Amino acid sequence: MVWLLDHTRKFPKYERFRLAKRIEDAMFTFHECLIVAAQSKQSRAKLYQADNELDKLRAYLRLATELKYTTYPQYGYASQQVTEIGRLLGGWLKTSA
Repeated sequence: MVWLLDHTRKFPKYERFRLAKRIEDAMFTFHECLIVAAQSKQSRAKLYQADNELDKLRAYLRLATELKYTTYPQYGYASQQVTEIGRLLGGWLKTSA
């Protein structure tokens, strides 16, 4: 989260209130879903919502790369992190059945 917040702060000013905001919103909503799921007995719905937010985050990161606000190495790093988070989330979903 820290890396991504620092990265979106470097977007052009006109994009900070558009694409950067969407990236940050998806990231924060994802995090909130995980917090609620960890504290809830009915966590499955929140985990699916978190998965949806992670998909949005992936799409926004690809768009940032296509618009050249993110370099390919930066995208590679972010993509690896998001993929690993997705694996962990998938494992959590399997155990919450």
